[in-house]
Amino acid sequence: MSSERDKPCVLHEDTFYEYFKPFRHADAQYDIWGGHGLETFGRDFDTVRRHDPAFVWTVVDGDSGDQWITIGAHYVNRVCYLVTELPHNWIPMEFRVRSGPHSLTPLGLKRQVSMLKRLLAARSGSRGEG
Repeated sequence: MSSERDKPCVLHEDTFYEYFKPFRHADAQYDIWGGHGLETFGRDFDTVRRHDPAFVWTVVDGDSGDQWITIGAHYVNRVCYLVTELPHNWIPMEFRVRSGPHSLTPLGLKRQVSMLKRLLAARSGSRGEG
């Protein structure tokens, strides 16, 4: 049975970049996803499989034309993989990447980062309970 707690928190992609800080992996073979992405095949995929999974994310295609940045390595509808400086620690969250140009205002970004920090603190502080 799924609870409200199991539903992923949905945030804007700007929040992902600001907080988790994706980077171009030194072993990346291709220049995809703004230079941050790792391909879904070959040496890039080998790099993803060797990397600590708590720092791996998958960009997937959504139904509405948008894309989503999701925790962990997925295989269905995947576009590419991302690695970040900070771990996701398997806390359910997704970041929406709209198909058209759309950015948060500085205030909106600050609010979402604050909300994300509260979520991470609450979820990591309650691990092992319940």
